Amino acid sequence: AEKNLKLEERITMLQQQNEELRARIEQNTVITRQLSEENANLQEYVEKEVEEKKKLSRTNEELLWKLQEGDAVSPVKLPPTSSTSFYRCSSGNSSPAKVTTLRR
Repeated sequence: AEKNLKLEERITMLQQQNEELRARIEQNTVITRQLSEENANLQEYVEKEVEEKKKLSRTNEELLWKLQEGDAVSPVKLPPTSSTSFYRCSSGNSSPAKVTTLRR
């Protein structure tokens, strides 16, 4: 009879543990579903951001192209020589008569 009593107590304790574990499994399942939904939403958001970035990049390239083309057709156009010039004095003196212009 004493052994049966101990076994019944053990059964009751194991049933309680079993119920607690089932509750934890259910809670984890709910959390897993929520995280899966959040992950799907975040992936969708990232895809939209990537598409927006591509669109902005294309727009930027188009605007740069238009700017370059606009410069090529603009009525006030710089000569097609190098954009940078520098001056060198032939003697160490900075007299305007002895300054020569070198183009790169």
